[in-house]
Amino acid sequence: MRIDLNSDMGESFGRWKLGDDHALLDVVSSANVACGFHAGDPAGMLRTLSDAAANGVCVGAHVAYHDLDGFGRRFVDEQPADLTADVMYQIAALEGLAASVGTKVSYVKPHGALYNRIVHDLKQAQAVVEAIIAVDPSLALLTLPGSVVGELATNAGLQVFREAFADRAYMPDGTLVPRTQDGAVISDVDTVAARVARMASSGEVEAIDGTTITVHADSVCVHGDSPSAVAMARAIRGRLDADGFDVASFIRG
Repeated sequence: MRIDLNSDMGESFGRWKLGDDHALLDVVSSANVACGFHAGDPAGMLRTLSDAAANGVCVGAHVAYHDLDGFGRRFVDEQPADLTADVMYQIAALEGLAASVGTKVSYVKPHGALYNRIVHDLKQAQAVVEAIIAVDPSLALLTLPGSVVGELATNAGLQVFREAFADRAYMPDGTLVPRTQDGAVISDVDTVAARVARMASSGEVEAIDGTTITVHADSVCVHGDSPSAVAMARAIRGRLDADGFDVASFIRG
């Protein structure tokens, strides 16, 4: 009866504002903080980390392909060694900023195209695992259940936690429906809250074709860049609280 609620944060850049981190940090138990590759800048990252620390919210490194123009949602065919260096750079940067405001990075969650790619791409998945181990092997990995990267990370001795998505549709095989496909993103607040309640209580969710699939999760994500992110997070938190769940980070502290 314990589940984590996470959201992507720190994704504003300069004068360009995305999401309402301040409001979300009152609701969620974990914050995936952008590390400057798909979004975010140092000042914004530092501000988000400081606010997360003040709210007692667990922090993770939201690492991505170097793709600011595409918000990290485009596949980059990097050589594994280059990808390892990119991920190491992002984790190390966030860890340094976190330490300066009295908090720490506890886990890594890949973002966007990288997240989806390493569900099945062995070489890129291994590159990400090697990066985590090289910088800080105490960090956990948050990923899709059944992913290649999760298996590799477990075999390498990393803690691995399973993630489900509140506002994304699922394929019958348990992967996410590509954003280019109609129905991939779910924006209705009541629908999202009901889906999460079902995931938490029974480990089930309806796939895009109407079939029921199994989705066991330690954490549920609400995308911070969604226009209704705050409303969805509050509705989910209210439903989980009412159903008797302890909404708390998957990192035991």
